[in-house]
Amino acid sequence: MKNFIEELGWRKMLQDFVPGTEDLLSKEMVIGYIGFDPTADSLGVGNLVQIMTLTHFQRCGHKPIALVGGATGMVGDPSGKSLERNLLSEKELNHNLACQKAQLEKFLNFDCGINSAEIVNNYDWFKDFSFLNFIRDVGKYITVNYMLAKDSVQNRLDNGMSFTEFSYQLVQGYDFLWLFENKGVKLQMGGSDQWGNIVTGTELIRKKGVGSAFALTTPLIKKADGSKFGKSESGNIWLDPKKTSPFKFYQFWLNASDEDIKTYIRIFSLKGREEIEALEKLELENPGKRTLQKDLAQELTERVHSKMDLQRAMLSSDVLFGKPTKATLEQLSDTELLEVFEGSVVFKCDIGLLENGLNVLDLLANHTQIQASKSDAKRTIKGGGLSLNFDKIENEEQSLDIKDLLNNKYLLVKKGKKEYFLVIFE
Repeated sequence: MKNFIEELGWRKMLQDFVPGTEDLLSKEMVIGYIGFDPTADSLGVGNLVQIMTLTHFQRCGHKPIALVGGATGMVGDPSGKSLERNLLSEKELNHNLACQKAQLEKFLNFDCGINSAEIVNNYDWFKDFSFLNFIRDVGKYITVNYMLAKDSVQNRLDNGMSFTEFSYQLVQGYDFLWLFENKGVKLQMGGSDQWGNIVTGTELIRKKGVGSAFALTTPLIKKADGSKFGKSESGNIWLDPKKTSPFKFYQFWLNASDEDIKTYIRIFSLKGREEIEALEKLELENPGKRTLQKDLAQELTERVHSKMDLQRAMLSSDVLFGKPTKATLEQLSDTELLEVFEGSVVFKCDIGLLENGLNVLDLLANHTQIQASKSDAKRTIKGGGLSLNFDKIENEEQSLDIKDLLNNKYLLVKKGKKEYFLVIFE
């Protein structure tokens, strides 16, 4: 059994833990849990720190439980929030839970014997718990003063906070108590912003006199430039391929800054310390090769999606950053082609123009605005600065027909080294 605290330490994933936690973990297989917000039908890369915490926890010989908060999702956690979030219906929550479960199964082993992972839904023990019973059996053990002292509450008091959100820490605290009594859970983990909620659970267990419970938190990740981890220019990076394609997911990690990737490789890779330190050494020796970015992008894309999705993502990336040919382009689907060149200028032309052959100068200057005039087009061609589907235009008299199109529809024009135009014939 590996030392979980040491594992988190060298991976720089350790923030705080209750005294006695390390001793507990060294003596026995511990059952620990982390809660996940069920308000979206996909987890995002922002959730990956906690997913990896559970993953490393299991790989160190302990039993992980992922709690999806069907009940707490109906309440809303104020931690790190400036506004109260919208509450979801039971139907919406059940849909989200099913989707998240499928994503968690790609990281955790649910069939490995005594420390097999489990997924639980706190709605199962809250659905029949009456308000009167809750305030009698739970509320009386935690004082209002104790609850008000929490940063998550203090930060919201000036702008107002509903009783619903105020009660969140009690609800989460009861989760820990229920899991302690019914599942033998002794450890709750989470991000450092959850410390107040987590120790409310340890306090409730202590005051109920049912035993000792423990807590551990990981640091919150921020990008080196101060922006929020888990987002790109186009928004959140999701684990669901319908929300974030394998190509965009792959690109997110590939485009990580040299400073950020030093943190990411230790947190999100399942490679051991020696392997990662060897990769870090290669990166130092030749930073231009982006060794860490490529390695992590490949590992995570294959794990979150599939080996085939990784291969397709790498093929698409090669179009932008490798030495692509027309043959490379011809392997891309319509969706992949449009995705790779998302943000490029698009022109639409009547496919009938190709019936009798379309002169390349007419295409560039008359039917699109890729060049301001035929004279400009001639000069660019003469200078070797124009290509069609990565084939350089050598002859200004060149004629185009439907056989020149990609997927019988697209023509990629490259001007200079980095300027792309997509012409769609319909």
